[in-house]
Amino acid sequence: MDVNQLNQAKANVTLTQTLLNQAIEKSSSDPALAEQALKQAAEEIAQAQTAVSQVQSAINVQKSE
Repeated sequence: MDVNQLNQAKANVTLTQTLLNQAIEKSSSDPALAEQALKQAAEEIAQAQTAVSQVQSAINVQKSE
């Protein structure tokens, strides 16, 4: 199991939380900034999903050996 990939996924999720909070705070005062924060949050979620999927695949490979 690649702990570094899991730590990366955790960091992506933490950053996502920050970005979503920023989007919520700016939603009424600066919609453009809120939209940008949402886009970045979506990218961070995708990266986290990729890292978790890679770890899951590696675990599945190890199980089948």
